[in-house]
Amino acid sequence: MTTAHAPVFDALHLQSAAQDVMLATHAPAWLIRQRQQTRVQQLLQAARGSALYRERMDGDTPALERMAPVRRAELMARFDDWVTDPALRLDELRAFTLDASRAGQPWLGRYVVWESSGTSGMPGIFVQDARAMAVYDAIEATRHRPPARATPLPFDPFGALQLLGAADRHALVTATGGHFASVVSFERLRAINPWVAASSRSFCVMQPVDELVAQLNHFQPTVLATYPTAAALLADEAEAGRLRIRPRCVMMGGETLSHAVRERVARVFGASVRASYGTSEFLPIAWECAHGHLHVNADWVLLEPVDDCHQPVPAGERSHTVLLTNLANRVQPLIRYDLGDRITWHGEGCACGSHLPVIEVEGRSDDVMRVPARRAGEQVSLLPLALCTVLEEEGGVFDFQLRQQGPNTLVLRLPGSDAAAAAAVERCRLALQDFAQRQGAEPIRVLGELGCAVPRGRSGKACRVALDAAA
Repeated sequence: MTTAHAPVFDALHLQSAAQDVMLATHAPAWLIRQRQQTRVQQLLQAARGSALYRERMDGDTPALERMAPVRRAELMARFDDWVTDPALRLDELRAFTLDASRAGQPWLGRYVVWESSGTSGMPGIFVQDARAMAVYDAIEATRHRPPARATPLPFDPFGALQLLGAADRHALVTATGGHFASVVSFERLRAINPWVAASSRSFCVMQPVDELVAQLNHFQPTVLATYPTAAALLADEAEAGRLRIRPRCVMMGGETLSHAVRERVARVFGASVRASYGTSEFLPIAWECAHGHLHVNADWVLLEPVDDCHQPVPAGERSHTVLLTNLANRVQPLIRYDLGDRITWHGEGCACGSHLPVIEVEGRSDDVMRVPARRAGEQVSLLPLALCTVLEEEGGVFDFQLRQQGPNTLVLRLPGSDAAAAAAVERCRLALQDFAQRQGAEPIRVLGELGCAVPRGRSGKACRVALDAAA
């Protein structure tokens, strides 16, 4: 049972999910597909509790491939019809997520709630119950965890503390000012497990770099989890001698991880590097094995790489987008959801022993902006994650492009051209100037351009933060 303030957690569900996930990790491919298809049918039946999906099914429960794909805008527009629990209301959840201090707290005593960024042009609200969270927890604990230590710790000879995540000091470096999936799930785990709470901490990437560096130096994490652009910035600080930490593992996700950044982070920190792929719609989509392959958790999530007409794309070819079906969440069914990412499917089988499918992902890949610092001869790095958070949280815009022109000029491009768009530019101008000043930058100029189409990159998502050639 949960109370109004206790974290959403069910030990029996977690025990069952953990056993299931451990067995499936190295199960034969046919058994993984069998489990997946069984769960698809269970999900389709559960989705009949959603008024929106009952309309789409029009009587009989169809085969999955006959279900028309859905997009976030359609689902969010009919949120109260989409969810299967009528106690979930969008207006109340929106008000809840406006209070950043409540991130990780349960909703109605039984739900975990997080919000997505506006990468696809519209932010979303996602609700999970204890059963879905048990699946996510089990996948994270058994597949997404850092690689095992070469030599067990003397106080943990059987690796029990490592499995629980308490043998390391975990630092999550991200935007902490909202109900984002990574923050909510991290704080929830800290609330559930006192060992994890004592050995883990989140750090805000929005603060000045000097302050972030000082906090990490004091905490001395052995596992660092962050975005590739933030990891590259921290590698700069380490090479300059200001950041003095020696994590044994750096875990990265949320953006495209290039080979160059991977190699540099591994070299500078002397750490192993692991990538992951997840979204607000399904937090642990894929995990990276020791051979560098990204494995889909296909026993609990179904991915369909498709072309621009939503027709299947053969293995080895890059998709136009990918349709996601979440097999764990029956409170807020996601069936053939157009995720917007482009993936390449490489099939099953890997030298690591897992038959979970291997993919490559082209996700978000934005630029780091560097502007003159108040300290003579130095520069301040403005991370794309931080800039997007400022524009979303303080400026109230989600479909935009921010470009750097010259050393200290930013240009914000919005698709709208009315008075509301002009007001948004002014809000964003003040928010960006204040943010840059807090980072130690010289005053910057922020110009607005209205009526501009937001360009899309190879990933299919908006190129939200970019540099002009001369910047």
